[in-house]
Amino acid sequence: MLYEAQAGNLTMVASGDTMITRRMSVFREDGFERLRKLFQDADVGFTNLEMLMHEYEHSPGMAGGTYTASDPKNLRELEWMGVNLVSCANNHSYDYGEGGLLTNLAHLRESDLVHAGTGRNLSEARAPAYLDTANGRVALISASSTFAEAGRALNQRPDINGRPGLNPLRFSTTHIVDRPAFDALLRVNAELGLEAQRNALRNFRHPGAIPEDTDSRMVFLDNVFALGEEFKVNTQLNRSDLIDNLKWVRDARRMADWVMVSVHCHESGDHRDEPPQFLVDFAHACIDEGADVFVGHGPHTTRGIEIYKDRPIMYSLGNFIFQNDTVKWQPSYNYESVTLDADATPADFYDARSDHDKRGFPADALYWESVVARCEFKRESLHSLTLHPIDLGHGKKRSQRGRPLLASSGVSRRALERLKRLSEPLGTDIRIERGVGKVRL
Repeated sequence: MLYEAQAGNLTMVASGDTMITRRMSVFREDGFERLRKLFQDADVGFTNLEMLMHEYEHSPGMAGGTYTASDPKNLRELEWMGVNLVSCANNHSYDYGEGGLLTNLAHLRESDLVHAGTGRNLSEARAPAYLDTANGRVALISASSTFAEAGRALNQRPDINGRPGLNPLRFSTTHIVDRPAFDALLRVNAELGLEAQRNALRNFRHPGAIPEDTDSRMVFLDNVFALGEEFKVNTQLNRSDLIDNLKWVRDARRMADWVMVSVHCHESGDHRDEPPQFLVDFAHACIDEGADVFVGHGPHTTRGIEIYKDRPIMYSLGNFIFQNDTVKWQPSYNYESVTLDADATPADFYDARSDHDKRGFPADALYWESVVARCEFKRESLHSLTLHPIDLGHGKKRSQRGRPLLASSGVSRRALERLKRLSEPLGTDIRIERGVGKVRL
């Protein structure tokens, strides 16, 4: 007898970054209800939870831009939306230090959201989380290439605890330059004494922390430069992080029916819309080891889609819920960064940061037009991949924007045409039919 979970069928709806500060369940627009139904009708509803659930019990840690915090009750709002699987490894995991990370985990454990990517030590952060569905067991592995070094989880030792943090995906960067540029950098290093300063620091660092300069390779202002014929940037995965993450992919393959890998990556390739080479390499390696779906997020904009060995790689799905300027409180550091004093209010800070919506995220429609991807598998093969454009309300006032609705024609066309253009270099053809993108398989 063939059970339902043995048939090899699964429907997954995947979204990008979620920064939620407000209730979702009070809204009833048709475009919102239809979007919610997409999630509710699927076996898996996924998002990257780029928000810490806490009540400001902890001091600010290390963040860039918004220090994230949301009422823990908003986890129930995501459940109401149909989300049941979330990634937690991202550059906001350590916004409120170790305490904020652990409190966020405690609230997630009290919810019905299956979560992965952070933990009390490196093994917990790297280990898969498992979601049981009628169509089989789904594993999630979550990692981030963008993070504060203090927020990277560390291993246990026999004599000391591990460090709470996220699952890191580190990489190295080499900047290739031509001979005139390389010689100019050598001269600047010598004239300013930077090379001598770096040599002095070697006595205080572990071997290899500061690489030696050679005739064709040098370090300038903490960046590695190499001599070449043209200008380009090469990125390479950290071997330890690659091996350890792939170990867990293989483990998940033996423990679940379906394996999903999620990576938060702000870094880009030769232009901001292109994934960096290390992310492409990692995505391919994960699928080679048994992953069924690879979902990227991080730049807050969409990136191209690749079909690799009959498995979808979505390098970034952009934003899903984007309420980063209605976070209740921000630390003094953020106010000082825009020259505001202790009498300023949160609205003062958000106004100053964006110059009243004339710069940053509020000023660019690109951050407010994205997609939700619906992946359907039949008999263990990818049967369909459809892209549903969403509109997050660019141009609306702060209290109105950031909540997703299925997009109307103008936004829909721009979002899908962008994805079509970015996916073509990856060998993927997307047809646009009645406001939905359909990937040719």
